Amino acid sequence: MNGHRLFTALDLAGTFAFAISGAVAARDRGLDWFGVVAIAFAVACGGGVVRDVCIGAVPPVGLTDWRYLAAALAASLLTISAHAMVVRISHPVIIFDSIGLALFAVTGAQKTMILGHDAEAAVLLGVVTAVGGGVVRDVLLNRVPIILRREIYASAALVGAAIEVAGERLGWLSIGRTWVAVASCFALRCLALRYKWSLPRFSGGDDSP
Repeated sequence: MNGHRLFTALDLAGTFAFAISGAVAARDRGLDWFGVVAIAFAVACGGGVVRDVCIGAVPPVGLTDWRYLAAALAASLLTISAHAMVVRISHPVIIFDSIGLALFAVTGAQKTMILGHDAEAAVLLGVVTAVGGGVVRDVLLNRVPIILRREIYASAALVGAAIEVAGERLGWLSIGRTWVAVASCFALRCLALRYKWSLPRFSGGDDSP
């Protein structure tokens, strides 16, 4: 699989994963079918749209390539029609959100480099691509965004994007560095959830969730 096909496959996989997380969260909030689809699409493409606008890749691919809408619709229909199967996975929103986070951190950095931007921009926009969908989901569902809580979330995306960019600069094989970056981001996120790791915070803050 060449670099372009790998990028497209990972980007669509991330779109599907984030759409599942958005659809499950919307369904759990009691939204109707249209609301589920709308949230799923916004979550799946929100970060990518922001990235594309920032790097001048307009109109954004999430709004012009039918495959992204199709991925979001497929995720929504799966959640609506086979919700019992989806919820058998422990904490489905967290799992699919973590998968989407890892995939989008890497593809966001990749696309930024492909369009000729420097390493700093690639890392930052990799993070933006990864966390944007989760922020959109939480804001639309009236929840405190994950990146504002005491969780390793944006930091995990930062690690994944940084590995992808560093690997490209060091001449690592494309497929190898991509999977290392994706696995590192996903593993860090899962380990942080499992062992309740969090970033340091100022003392005297409100402990309420």
